Amino acid sequence: MDSSSSTPRAITGIVICCRPGFEKDAAAELTEYALIRGHAGYVTTTAESGFVVLNLDEECSFETINRNIRLAELIFARQLGFRFGTASHMPDDDRVSPIIELARCAPSRFSSITIETPDSDATKPLSGFCRRLSAPLGRAAEKANVLRPKRVHLPNLAILFIGQGKAFLGINSADNRSPWPSGIPRLRMPKDAPSRSTQKLAEAFVTLLSDTELEQRLRPGQRAVDLGAAPGGWTWQLAWRGLRVTAVDNGPMAASVMKTEMVTHVRADGFKWRPPSAVEWMVCDMVEQPSRIAALVADWVASGRCRHAIFNLKLPMKRRHEEIGRCRELIGQRFAKAALSYRLRLKQLYHDREEITGFLEAIR
Repeated sequence: MDSSSSTPRAITGIVICCRPGFEKDAAAELTEYALIRGHAGYVTTTAESGFVVLNLDEECSFETINRNIRLAELIFARQLGFRFGTASHMPDDDRVSPIIELARCAPSRFSSITIETPDSDATKPLSGFCRRLSAPLGRAAEKANVLRPKRVHLPNLAILFIGQGKAFLGINSADNRSPWPSGIPRLRMPKDAPSRSTQKLAEAFVTLLSDTELEQRLRPGQRAVDLGAAPGGWTWQLAWRGLRVTAVDNGPMAASVMKTEMVTHVRADGFKWRPPSAVEWMVCDMVEQPSRIAALVADWVASGRCRHAIFNLKLPMKRRHEEIGRCRELIGQRFAKAALSYRLRLKQLYHDREEITGFLEAIR
């Protein structure tokens, strides 16, 4: 276990959780992003582990790094914590004491504690153990004056177990971490939805938009277009939320979608069809080259055909980071041509596979 002392520890690393198999992409993105913001370091990770660590060349304060490194701006990161210590070789009969010993020397006291694991085959079995550890650790943390639940302004003690006897101890704040364990929202599959893809759009709404933004931008009675809609997973999600949807696809729509009586099916090519008048939302989950989708979506939003768009980019097996940069550039060029500012958010969601999901809107 790391040695501890009475001297408060500084932040020594950035720890993120990601989709297993995407560690290299997450590491490349985090390294570049952190360097631009003044935090250089070297990455340590393992294939299929579901997490990445950026070890900082220079220690820094929690306040500084929390201001500079934001989870919402990282595509491949599901969860984020700023490491101040590592508890390793913990005895099987006592994980609480080593964690408390390190937490005493944290840069701050805490208002809450989260205990998580990466979403990998190796660490998933630890999830039950983490739940059982929560209560005794919380009691010990309060007794040691590490945990002060009534002081809600204090940050969270983020503990990430990567093995039975090893855990990273870090800090994160309520506005800079995922509210879901390991960054994975637990969504139920609606029984009437025609395909599991409906969960992608449901997750996109709660991940890419805040509660306030959802309330302001997504309301019953609005009009939406779903490009490449069949069999209707995304269309169903929109109709279930009370939107009237034009589903554009040459393929057939599921009967459960049409039964909502909120959907008009247009048999047409999603790249060629245009609405007779502007709509509030356009969504797109077509299987096509990501640059072609990025250009299509940017044109819809920049031209005013829709106010907001959610879309998927199917990434290539290699050079994913470069392809994302190319898509960003295409979107930027289209909005520059229209002399408009825009808001773009990209994230690899839990229900995504070899893809990322985007939210795009013009700032008028």
